[in-house]
Amino acid sequence: MIRSIKYGSMLLALLMMVMVPLQSHAADDDAKGLFVFVTSGDVQTQMMAMVLSTKTLEQGKSVQVMLCGPGGELAMKECRQTVVKPLGKSPQMLLKNLISKGVTVELCPLYLPNIEASSKELIDGVSIAKPPVIAEKIREDDVKLFTF
Repeated sequence: MIRSIKYGSMLLALLMMVMVPLQSHAADDDAKGLFVFVTSGDVQTQMMAMVLSTKTLEQGKSVQVMLCGPGGELAMKECRQTVVKPLGKSPQMLLKNLISKGVTVELCPLYLPNIEASSKELIDGVSIAKPPVIAEKIREDDVKLFTF
């Protein structure tokens, strides 16, 4: 009797170890989309953020992008363009493609004043973020947050 209880407990523990990750993964599939924060100035990191955002959009999920700090350079018309292999494109090229597909791209409201620039210097489709709206969005249960 004690032996069968012991085996039953072990079986239950094993079953829980298998089921919890499966449930967690299933919940990921229910996510409505991504909220992507790009803060890095590293070109490869920016590129990976844009590639994953593009793939997420292609999979039918929503994507919203927030550019902050060194990542804010992507929003500027005079952004340094570095082409990344093997795609042969720059992060800003992929960002513009996301914008053309309806992705909301916002720039941290601290960025422009601190580099002494104006909104006239932004690429088309980038707006200045409103912190209360962003705070609300990132709290949504069905949106995953990614920071690059």
